[in-house]
Amino acid sequence: MSAVRVLSFDTATDDTVVASVDGGRTAFEKVVSPGERPLHSQMLLQLAAEAVAAVGGWEELDLIAVGTGPGTFTGIRIAVATGAGLSASSGVPAVGVPTLDALARSIGARAGAERVMPLLDARRGEVFGGLHRGDGEPLEEPFAISPARLIERLAAESRTEGAPLVAGPGAVRFRDELLRAGLVTEPDGSPVHRLDGRSICELGAAAERTGPETLKPLYLRIPDAQLWLERDGKNIDPPPD
Repeated sequence: MSAVRVLSFDTATDDTVVASVDGGRTAFEKVVSPGERPLHSQMLLQLAAEAVAAVGGWEELDLIAVGTGPGTFTGIRIAVATGAGLSASSGVPAVGVPTLDALARSIGARAGAERVMPLLDARRGEVFGGLHRGDGEPLEEPFAISPARLIERLAAESRTEGAPLVAGPGAVRFRDELLRAGLVTEPDGSPVHRLDGRSICELGAAAERTGPETLKPLYLRIPDAQLWLERDGKNIDPPPD
């Protein structure tokens, strides 16, 4: 599609990421870390309003691009529900963008890498990841995996195609394990690990389809709450696929 003015946001990770672009110009970009207040649900609408104002208001907006995960169950739901609600109330079409794809594009743009492995902290001692091109195009299905299994995959990949650049919050979380395995990743404070909202805008603008059916949450795993209930002998239905 030929969207010019795009609002984007993602709350699948601990950060609240909001941006807007006007053509090739970044009009607004804000990343709120988990140490800042308020949290996702309180901050998102305020930042979205600021981002939309930066491109001339709702009547000038062409598209809403929403990060759909993987990530935290609650965070994904907040972004998807907010995107659907804003689209319905404003009449601006919305499109879902996988968080890993956008993170891969962010990493590739900052590092100039052609092949990247974006990693998100999946809790439970695992990471979410998937091999991508540096422009965000996925080269395999996303996965949830332990650091040990991840290192095995990366070692196999290195033998055939060469090691991809590994970065993202999951790489920060398990940096010691990656370094002990001989893999190189940027220091914890490097901007290469950060998801930027412009990448979500760009991928959203390039999407072939928009609409509510694209706002499909990408969970990869069932939420912790369901595991706790099942452990206690109380079964609930899984989240919709």
